[in-house]
Amino acid sequence: MSKTYIPKDYAPLLNLYDTQKAISLLHHVFEDTLCGNLHLRRVSAPLFVEAASGLNDNLNGVERPVSFDVPAVGRDAQVVHSLAKWKRMALYRYHFPVGEGLVTDMNAIRRDEIPDNLHSIYVDQWDWEKVIAPRDRTAEYLKKTVQSIVDAMVDTQKTLQSVFSALSAVPLISREVSVITTQELEDKYPDLTPKEREDAWTREHPTTLLMQIGGKLKSGKPHDGRAPDYDDWTLNCDILLWNDLLGRAFEISSMGIRVDSKALDKQLKLAGCDDRRELTFHKLLLADELPLTIGGGIGQSRLSMILLGKAHIGEVQASIWDDETIESCTDAGIILL
Repeated sequence: MSKTYIPKDYAPLLNLYDTQKAISLLHHVFEDTLCGNLHLRRVSAPLFVEAASGLNDNLNGVERPVSFDVPAVGRDAQVVHSLAKWKRMALYRYHFPVGEGLVTDMNAIRRDEIPDNLHSIYVDQWDWEKVIAPRDRTAEYLKKTVQSIVDAMVDTQKTLQSVFSALSAVPLISREVSVITTQELEDKYPDLTPKEREDAWTREHPTTLLMQIGGKLKSGKPHDGRAPDYDDWTLNCDILLWNDLLGRAFEISSMGIRVDSKALDKQLKLAGCDDRRELTFHKLLLADELPLTIGGGIGQSRLSMILLGKAHIGEVQASIWDDETIESCTDAGIILL
């Protein structure tokens, strides 16, 4: 059954050609602005990593990576789920100084994703990572960084609307960021599911920084899953925007201050993942040999959706869709790339 939702009287604001032009402009403007705000340099990144390296991200621990053998080198490889651990290793190998970082295009295949308006088996995002000092491992530093990212989104939207007048119909992203923790959200809406809580809060606070994701709440359940070996669950967050077109909270970024050796040791135990301690990345981190960092991913297709007023992610990226989704979109005049 198709999970596609078509807003009433929806019509794309841009034609197919202008959509492609706008996506290209968006990518250039946002990346340049982000790099300036956060002091990042562009680097190249892998599409796949060695399965035994421990560098691939386990996400919620149930997603199956796309795997294949490489006979010429005698090893197995996996298409990346994200680059959270690879980026930290890159900062270590490239000797980035404190206060500077990298940004790259992350392209992934998540075969177990259930496609809908916001989700596709193809994932594209700006992955970024920055070296920080021990004094920066604070909630205030996280909030300051989030504000810089939101500022880049707002400034990019202004540029797009100055070039494409039709986009003036898209609601402006609020530069004011509301901060709330997952426990505060559960306390406020105890009878709602985590996603319903996000919708209820973000409807009234259209740009939200939702902190502390991964650990168990008072209810005994986490707000959402997080791998134990990249974000510090006490110093991470999602950036949520209210999507008026779809009438729901819209996660645009997952990010956070990364685990140090103490946080990694604790979270591996809590997650029952002590077997990872023998992997190269984890050994280096537990020995305090990797730099302290902050980083995250910012969805390229999702930012394109919200800034271009698109109802379906397939309007801004090419992927594979089930027959019912294709039929629903065709009937609504939605062109899937």
